[in-house]
Amino acid sequence: MSVFTGLLYFAIASLALLTSRFEGGLAFIWGANALLMAEMLTARMRSWPRLLLSCMVASALATALFGIGALAAVPMAFINAGEALVVAYICRRLGVGRQIAGSMRELSIFVFALAGVANVLAGIGAGLVVAVLLDGNFPHIWLQWYSGHVLGGLICTPLLLILLQGEVGHWARQARPIERLEAFGLLSAFALCSWWIFYRVDYPMLFASLLPLVLIAFRIGYAGSAAAIVILALIGGTATMTGHGPLRLVAADIPERIQFFQFYLALSFLLSVPVAAELNSRRRLIRMLRDSEARYRAFAEHSGDGVINLSIDGIIQYVSPSAVDQIGIDADRLLGQAAVDLIDPEYRPFAIVTHRRALAHPGEAHAVEFRPNRPDNDFDWYEMLVRAVLDEQGRAIGVISTVRDISRHKARQRALHQAAAQDALTGADSRRALQEKLDDQIARVAAGGRACLLLIDIDHFKSVNDRHGHAAGDRVLVGFVERLRQALRGTGSIGRLGGEEFAVLLPDVDLERAERICEHLRTRVGVRPFPLGNGEDIAITFSAGLVELDGSASAATLMEAADKALYAAKGSGRNCLRFAA
Repeated sequence: MSVFTGLLYFAIASLALLTSRFEGGLAFIWGANALLMAEMLTARMRSWPRLLLSCMVASALATALFGIGALAAVPMAFINAGEALVVAYICRRLGVGRQIAGSMRELSIFVFALAGVANVLAGIGAGLVVAVLLDGNFPHIWLQWYSGHVLGGLICTPLLLILLQGEVGHWARQARPIERLEAFGLLSAFALCSWWIFYRVDYPMLFASLLPLVLIAFRIGYAGSAAAIVILALIGGTATMTGHGPLRLVAADIPERIQFFQFYLALSFLLSVPVAAELNSRRRLIRMLRDSEARYRAFAEHSGDGVINLSIDGIIQYVSPSAVDQIGIDADRLLGQAAVDLIDPEYRPFAIVTHRRALAHPGEAHAVEFRPNRPDNDFDWYEMLVRAVLDEQGRAIGVISTVRDISRHKARQRALHQAAAQDALTGADSRRALQEKLDDQIARVAAGGRACLLLIDIDHFKSVNDRHGHAAGDRVLVGFVERLRQALRGTGSIGRLGGEEFAVLLPDVDLERAERICEHLRTRVGVRPFPLGNGEDIAITFSAGLVELDGSASAATLMEAADKALYAAKGSGRNCLRFAA
């Protein structure tokens, strides 16, 4: 590939030297370096040395055969290669892609690298070489080099990039037949207009080509603008070099007219190609937005989660079909309604805070759980994930919310919580649930209430398991709790601490009444034996320790005091009650 590039470079450089070199000096038209720059911008950097070497050889041969001689061949080869290397390196370092006219930023970087750095330095080198070898005027030589290389690079490099990347073929494959016909008509009309300007009109009408150039940029795009510039260069360049066209009216020689034409061509390029590139960029953006909207609608309309768009003040602007199904209200009635009206009043403050947080922190997603505002919402729960929608300036203009039905999740949570709060065998409160209730009662006592805690241990329960088996022991435990529950009649909470040890939390009672309740419980437990399920019955008793809750003592301290009282009851012969010290 590098050999072919070198051959093509030699052909372009030789043609420029043969057709635009006057009075033994430098060529006024130089597009060979544009080829090298286009190749380097599209190739990997590891292939640059081969490209540079092949083009340096081609440059040296062209300069020796058709240029200013063999002595200048090698220095001019290094200068030409250096120009292309500087431009390609700066563009790559500053993130310019393969389309240097793809945006104004990329075009600006390319122009800066070409006109502001590379050819300022390369012109100095070329001026020194030519001034020494031909005894020429350095400023004049530098200006000639600078204008020829800058204008040639500016015009030819983007056009060559279009060809190397297959932009024209891509456009031809994508365009509809009517679009191809329109492009052919516009370019043919532009060619006729250019021929008329440069061959048939006796007045300076160069400006007449600008309107069709802009029209082509709008209608055809990037590839059309490039084709129009090529047409203008071929027709106008031939006319100028042969002494035709409006530039013949300029009081200057042919080389200066050629330079002026290159300047005119560069201005035409800067007018049309960036406009076309910007339009192409906008078309791509529109296609991306259209595709994005299609994906969004497909997601919104077929997802199980509901999607709702809200304005800044919380008014519904869009609601997906799944959200309509979840809410149970027609979309026409939902649009324009305040979303907060759909939420149970108890949870509205949380939803409002979440909405405001999403607007204040656009880059974050915020979640809130709520119940709907409808009569049958005892078991209905929803989760809403909210994120701000931004405009081009990054300002929040609303929010997008995804709503998910989490009723089953909440039901599982309730079931798990209930399972964790109850003893699986007896149905009494678990140790953790009893602890929570005890903490609540301590807080109530600290506020002026009264309550007592009764610890109970079934007497000689181990012998029940040993003689009759654990199944019989389980039946005794279940029946024991049931009799305690019947005797309490909802005035206390029963919790199982482990094995045959239980706790009874008695709210709103003092020690005297708690003692009476304990004796009542003893009577109900001993009123009749417990069936063991094997045809046998067994009578049981229990020992108990009682403590009155103190709002300044911790739950652990009170439990320890009641436990000491229980052990005192066991030590006193069992089947009795003892008070905590």
